[in-house]
Formats: sequence, structure tokens, C-alpha cells
Amino acid sequence: MIRHISLSIFIVFIAVHVNAAEFSNPTARVKDSVDKVVNILKDKSLDKEQRWSRIGVVINDSFDFRSMSQSVLATNWKKATPEERQRFVEFFSQYLEDTYRTKIEAYTNQKVEYISESIRGKRAVVETVIITDNSEIPVIYKLKNNDGSWYAYDVVIEGISLVNNYRSTFSAIVKNDGMDGLLNDIQGRIQRHKAAQKEKAIEEIPEEG
Repeated sequence: MIRHISLSIFIVFIAVHVNAAEFSNPTARVKDSVDKVVNILKDKSLDKEQRWSRIGVVINDSFDFRSMSQSVLATNWKKATPEERQRFVEFFSQYLEDTYRTKIEAYTNQKVEYISESIRGKRAVVETVIITDNSEIPVIYKLKNNDGSWYAYDVVIEGISLVNNYRSTFSAIVKNDGMDGLLNDIQGRIQRHKAAQKEKAIEEIPEEG
């Protein structure tokens, strides 16, 4: 199972807004992103919504969701219509953002070590290790060069690929219910998450004494 803190670091990486021209180096891309978002998380002047607004609004600028969506759907991507592809990219990126919002807010002060980098053409792999008080968690970022800048399209946490994990889940839904069934399923997940977040926010409002 993918660890809670590992997913936090995953979102820390993808959620930072930066000038794309600065990222001609894959490791620099990862390191700069982690450092900048950690600073946002540590900014005590921001409330939860302000913090997430700063992070969430730029997620799509930092992650190649189309490439990730294509990998997740695998052969089903070719079978899908252009409209279905567009809707899947939109829903899947929203689903990831909503799902991991609570996890990034739980980020504390873990350290990240950058182990190695390998580049083959327009693909790169950056190996890192997250160091907590009692464990070391290997996290591998897979990146793709788009017009001279690097964007992540997969993250492998303790040997588990985020793309492969979702591919397995979603392919079963497509097999049983088709692309319409998958799109409805993801929409339902998004709606349930938003409802849960709204309920949680109401519970956190202090009662007037």
C-alpha cells in the first residue's frame, strides 16, 4: 500500500508553480518544486483554503496529466473518443487533486535526499529517498521533456507505480461498464470527496459560546 507521507511528497512535487524555462534539468525540477511548496506549507499567515488555493491552482502547470492519463488508460485510450479522452484528463486531474488534498495538509518536516538521475532522450528518472524519524521511503519520479522543460507523468513509491495502480483499478471498470461507466465513477468519487470535505469544514467551525 502506498504510504500516506509518500503521497504527500508526491503532491508537493507536482503542485508548485514555476517558470517552465527553469527546468531543463530533471533533478532541479524536482528539488525546486519540493522546496517551494514546502515553504507554502510552512507559511503560518495562510489559512487552509489560501494555502490550497496557491497550490491547487497551479497543479496542471506542473504535471503532464495528459501523458499520465494516456498511460493509465493504456489500450482504452486508443478506443476512447476525443471527447472521452478530454473528459477523462479533466476528471482524473481533479480526482487526484481532491484525493490528496488532506494528505498534503498533513505534511510535516520530512527530509528528501536526491540519489540519482538518468536521462534517455525525452524521458528521465530521478531517484529520491524520503527520510522520516523512523524510516526511509524510496520515491522515483518519472519525467517527460515537453518543449525543453520536464514534467512528471508517474511516481513510483516503494516499488508501486501510481500509474499502474490506477490502471489496474480503472481497466476493470472500463471492462465492466465502458468508458461512460469509468467517467461516471470518477465523477462520483469527486462529488463524494467534496461532500466529505464540506462536512468536515462544518464540523471544524467553532461553536459560539
